[in-house]
Amino acid sequence: MVPGVTLTEKESREAMFVRRLGRKSPQNFELYGQFVETRPPEVLTNIAICLIHQTNYLLDQQLRRLEKDFLEQGGLRERMFKVRLNHRNRRQG
Repeated sequence: MVPGVTLTEKESREAMFVRRLGRKSPQNFELYGQFVETRPPEVLTNIAICLIHQTNYLLDQQLRRLEKDFLEQGGLRERMFKVRLNHRNRRQG
């Protein structure tokens, strides 16, 4: 996948470490800075790939949730119309 770089296995000790790191808050450069400055390029490449996979996973989860919400609650226009209609009905009633 990346020329000249051996990718770590998904369940390797290194990958599990990066996953745990990805759960810490806040997520900022300081959290990863010590690794970026002290690790060889191959390790940094693997860290970056692991973070990309985590990001893809979270985006997939968000898309599934947005689809579920859309199916259950409708789109933005539908929800805005309901709110406006409820407001109008309360003022008249």
